[in-house]
Amino acid sequence: MIIVGAGQSGLAVAAALNAEGLRPQQDFVMIDAAGKGQRSWASRWHSMELLSDARHSTLPPRGLPGDQRRRPRVDEIVDYLTFVEAGLRVETVWGVRATGVERPGTGTTLLLSTTAGEVQTRNVVCATAAAAYPRVPEWAARVSVPGVVLHSSDYLYPNQLPSGKVLVVGGGNSGVQLARELTASHTVTLSVRTPRRHRPSGSYPAAAGPAVSWLTRRRHPEPVFGDSYDQLRRAGVTIVPAATAADAGVVTFADGSELAPDSVIFATGFEPGDDWLPDAARTDRGARTQTGIPGLFVAGMPQYSGRGADTIAGVWRDATTIAHHIIDRP
Repeated sequence: MIIVGAGQSGLAVAAALNAEGLRPQQDFVMIDAAGKGQRSWASRWHSMELLSDARHSTLPPRGLPGDQRRRPRVDEIVDYLTFVEAGLRVETVWGVRATGVERPGTGTTLLLSTTAGEVQTRNVVCATAAAAYPRVPEWAARVSVPGVVLHSSDYLYPNQLPSGKVLVVGGGNSGVQLARELTASHTVTLSVRTPRRHRPSGSYPAAAGPAVSWLTRRRHPEPVFGDSYDQLRRAGVTIVPAATAADAGVVTFADGSELAPDSVIFATGFEPGDDWLPDAARTDRGARTQTGIPGLFVAGMPQYSGRGADTIAGVWRDATTIAHHIIDRP
């Protein structure tokens, strides 16, 4: 079998398969499109911390050392995943991208297409991340400012941005964290489309991800777990409604107000890395982690699983489910 993606999801599946007695390089192989060891965590901003504490930021049975109540930094997670990979004795094949998968005829094998060629295998696991490609609004292309325009995935530190007014578009956890960091050096405005509830950081493992009210069936976005909007206001951040349009250097908001920022950061989320899967897999979903194609599984994407599947703790549930399906598959 082949695991596509060597991030937290792929390694979780490898660990779950290992626990079932399957051996890397013999019973399963892992590939990844990135350069050697270049997991996405390595490109996050320098001060970024996980929303979960150390206890809920690891894959069994390998924990993080130190205070288990702390929120690990991203550089710790980069090192930790490398440590997990080595401990599992997984030899990831880097620089190979999956481009498609299909089930020839009515047999039990799949044909996986990659940039290194085609290979037949009985099982394929898509572990190519719930946050694979930056998402920006349609009007982003019309923004022209004297400073910089970038997505949160390209932000590293405050000095990337020239001094002046910064507009952060997106009121989720990334937007809140960036607004807080930048307020020490810039004049910050945060544009919020859908206000989020605030929850303490300790509640993150149980409250991660959007939720649907069992009473009203309304969908609620993921809460913010760091600073609340009121705390940001007290820190000097101006909070405005959703940004809806741009005309060169002027951004317009839902209430008709306007701002001419010096720089803009889009903290507007990501698209999942399931674009290489066939339409049947993305539309005809089975039980948790399963697709409409026998032998094709998806790990770490909530739309194929459940709330919190894109967290390190949550993906372990996906991984053990997939491992059991593979072992029990006739």
